[in-house]
Amino acid sequence: MCLWPAVLSLKQKILLKPLKSSAILSTAKSGEVFDVIIVGGGPIGIACALEAKKKGLKYLILEKGTLVNSLYNYPSNMTFFSTSEKLELDEIPFISTNPKPHKQEALEYYRRIVTSEHLEIHLFEKVEKVTSENGFHHTSTSKATYSSRNVIIATGFYDIPNYLNVPGEDLPKVAHYYGDPHFYATQKTIVVGASNSAVDAALEIYRKGGDVTMVVRGPAIGERVKYWVKPDIDNRIDEGSIKAVFNAEIKEIKEREVVITSKEGDQVLENDWILLLTGYRPNFEFLKQLGISLSNDGRKIPQYNPETMESNVPGIYLAGVICGGTETHKWFIENSRVHAKMIIKNIVSS
Repeated sequence: MCLWPAVLSLKQKILLKPLKSSAILSTAKSGEVFDVIIVGGGPIGIACALEAKKKGLKYLILEKGTLVNSLYNYPSNMTFFSTSEKLELDEIPFISTNPKPHKQEALEYYRRIVTSEHLEIHLFEKVEKVTSENGFHHTSTSKATYSSRNVIIATGFYDIPNYLNVPGEDLPKVAHYYGDPHFYATQKTIVVGASNSAVDAALEIYRKGGDVTMVVRGPAIGERVKYWVKPDIDNRIDEGSIKAVFNAEIKEIKEREVVITSKEGDQVLENDWILLLTGYRPNFEFLKQLGISLSNDGRKIPQYNPETMESNVPGIYLAGVICGGTETHKWFIENSRVHAKMIIKNIVSS
């Protein structure tokens, strides 16, 4: 019988408990040579692993966080834009009780794929660098080094926020990620942005009793906001339930106030919390460290062959949203699932 020390938190207890199932316990070891290392354990990384397994390749997924880490860190009440069949991998049915699946349904779906297919994956193992030598790639992580003939980068874009670089952005009241609306109940919260994440946060916090003000750089709510949500946010702004300042930007963040600048001049708003939901970007420094060329037009689109997804570095492939550079709205799960088949087909035929 194991008696947990009282000082351990529930989260610590969960992390320290031994895994009873071997479903996601990988037997891969440092020093082994793989056909392919997959960097990123999101849906597209999982899709690549499924395809590699079908073709009999020796593979390993390396994920710096939990399984489908980006999805896990999405807002609690997030609803996908895509229908469930568009999120399916390898024709494995995704059964949802809703026309548009919720976050928890997606977590359950991708988790069951990994466990039932016994995919080789290492979680909480961050890739720090990849070096290439004599046709092999050596992937160094926070725990080990692995050699492979090929590497697939499927790291997404959700880990690095687009910072405003304004005074006070590092204050504890500021967050670049949004979780649960209950936290902001009865509080004065400023939501910066006009995309889906900002709109969802503003509506949810308002409906939990929060005092919400949106600060939008442009003249209106973004056109790519989910079509069933946009009328809702427009109506709430029109009736004054949610305040909005358009053609405006944050100038300075203070402990209890925020300075906003617009064509009307500066205004100071009393404030408790700020959500800077201004988007995210891929880890371009990591791509450059790999030797992958980026476009010089501001979009930073990485160089790759659209027929094979192989980058300008032989044996290093790109999959998923990372292929779009700063244009993170161009690639989704539903239209980048095909990258897995394209990549593995090229690896097998090489």
